[in-house]
This record gives sequence, structure tokens and C-alpha cells, in this order.
Amino acid sequence: MTDLRVLWLAKGLGRGGAEMLLVSLARAMDRTDLTIEVAYRLPRKTALVQPLRDAGITVHPLGDGPAPWPVELRRLLRQRRYDVVHSHAPLVGAAGRLLVRDGTVALHTEHNTWDRYHPATRVVNAATIGRNELVWAVSDQVAESIRPSRPLRRPRVEVLLHGVDLATVRRGADARRHARRRLGIDDARFVFGTVGNLAPKKDHDTMLRAFAKVHRQLPESCLVLIGTGPRLAELRSLATRLGIGDSVRFLGMRDDVPELLPAFDTFVLSSLHEGLSIALIEALGAGVPIVSTAVGGIPQLITNDVDGVLVPPRDVAALERAMVRLAGDAGDRARLADAGMERALDFSIQRAADTQVAHYRAVAGRRAEVGVG
Repeated sequence: MTDLRVLWLAKGLGRGGAEMLLVSLARAMDRTDLTIEVAYRLPRKTALVQPLRDAGITVHPLGDGPAPWPVELRRLLRQRRYDVVHSHAPLVGAAGRLLVRDGTVALHTEHNTWDRYHPATRVVNAATIGRNELVWAVSDQVAESIRPSRPLRRPRVEVLLHGVDLATVRRGADARRHARRRLGIDDARFVFGTVGNLAPKKDHDTMLRAFAKVHRQLPESCLVLIGTGPRLAELRSLATRLGIGDSVRFLGMRDDVPELLPAFDTFVLSSLHEGLSIALIEALGAGVPIVSTAVGGIPQLITNDVDGVLVPPRDVAALERAMVRLAGDAGDRARLADAGMERALDFSIQRAADTQVAHYRAVAGRRAEVGVG
């Protein structure tokens, strides 16, 4: 019996949460009888190409040739004759659903609530989503947002909670000292930190404005931002105008995030939209107490005042109060950190990988029964 051929479709392979998830899944999956490949349509987003190749995954760029990416995708599908096409982004997923040959099973993982998509994207998604045999949603709220244009062709939708490889997580006093040394930060300094693309949906403006107020009360505190993106220069300028430029560090993209997380005394997320934040799961696993906005799938991940502190989006005052609260109460931080580490155990990348592989193999079993191959 030949290997089952699976193609993952992605928008790009930059270091976003959904894209990092592909690398984690590739490393976690038992691919004994599977051949998994990845195709992506944004040629400038390539940071994860090599990590995927290192994990044994063949990668196909669709957008760097003379032909438009849908033409290149059509050619790839005809040449490789995949058994399963599993998409992780709306537009490339819609194209894949329309272009797959008879007998190929289409699957989709929905990482975002549909209200944050451009109206045209929502229309295309709604018109084609019913062609999937199954849609995995990363949270309950994401699942509830899926609205096909033809209700009778609504696919089966299941919530599949993804996660991280907790074996890579670092925690404890030694990990904290090591992380502080890597960053050149004194052990006594209180560090707020965040991880994520510097993009509008992360609303770093609110975070910087809240930290400016916190810093007036805690002048020895600092804010560390890991990630890069289109708003880097704008955010640097804002930090300078707020008078906190010397206390805000922009680290850019880093490959050693699990090793750096223990340097944070509190993890802060100010997003306007999230499906299910992988960065928050990593922080939970690292035992870093969290302050986050209550948006998207985050309330499914964090229960307010149990394993983190939740605040409304775009609320500078509420974010400031939560940050000051945790900075001033080591016992509260320890309580939230302990509960967070327990909560992280519910988000296993291995469980998500095994679920997906089982479905891929079920496809293979059905094909064998009808003699397709």
C-alpha cells in the first residue's frame, strides 16, 4: 500500500501562530504511512520553510513564479494527485476546494472568527466551505462563526483544541536566570512581556499606553516585545512619544521564545482578535502569569482570576490596573502561574496531531474499500 498523500495549504509561512502550528504538527505526527507536503501563496513569508523541511516536509511556493498562484496550485494538484487537501487559510483553501479532483477529500482548519475577514473573503469562504468533508475550528467561538451561504451544504464542524509541545517549555528559577542573562536584564527588574506579530489586530498601542501609566508607578519595570511586523517603526515612535522608549525593548523575531518566556514576570496580550492564542498557551505552560484581553477564543483558554486576568479590549485603564495588580502581588502571580501550568496540560499538540492523522487514515481506509488509489 502506498503512502497517503496529504497537502497542507497555507497563506504564508511566516512566524504567525497558525503557521507555527504547522511546524509543531509536522514534528508531532506519526507519518509512518503518510506523505505530507505544504503549499503557500505569499512568497515573502518564508521564515518557516526551513523548519518544515527539517521536519521532513516538502514545501511548494505558489506565488514566486510567472503564473498566478491559483494556476500554480491547479498544476500542483494535477501533478501530485493528493488524497487529502487540508487548508489552513480562507482564500487558498477556497481555491483548493474548487480545484481538487474527484476522489480527493477536502478538510479545513479554521483559525479565526469569520467577522474579522474582509467581506469578499467571507463571501468566498461561505460559498465553498461546504465542499469540505470536515472543518476543525480552533475554539467554540470560531466554530459558531462559520456561516455557509448554503445551509444544506454545511460541513461537519468540530472543535479541535490545538496546543504546544510542552516538552519544549522552560520554567523555574534556573530557567528565569538563564533567560534574563540572554536578554541582559537584571534579576531584580520587573518584566512585562509579549510575543506576537506587530500587526494592527494585536493593538500594541493600548499595551504601550497602559505600560506608560504603569511605568510612572513602577519606574524599574520594562516591557519586552518579541516579534516583528509592519507596525515596528510606528510602535517605536509611539514608545518614544510616551516617554518610555528606554524601558521598551523590541527584540524582533526570535527562534528561542520558549527559552525567553521565563524572563517575563507577567505576560501581556492586548489583541482585538484571536482564534486560540498559541503564545498564551506557551506562557501558561511556562508558568508565567497572564493579563489578556477577553476576545475570540481566549475566554475558552483562560478563566478570569483563575488561571489569568482578563480585561476588555481597547481599555487602557483596565489593562493598567491588571498589570499593576500583578506587579504588586507575588502571591497572586504564583497562584495564577500554578493554575496556568495545570490548564496548559489541556492543550496538547500531540492530541491534535493524533486526531488529524486518524482522520487522514480513515480516508485511506475508505479509499481501500472502494479500490481507489
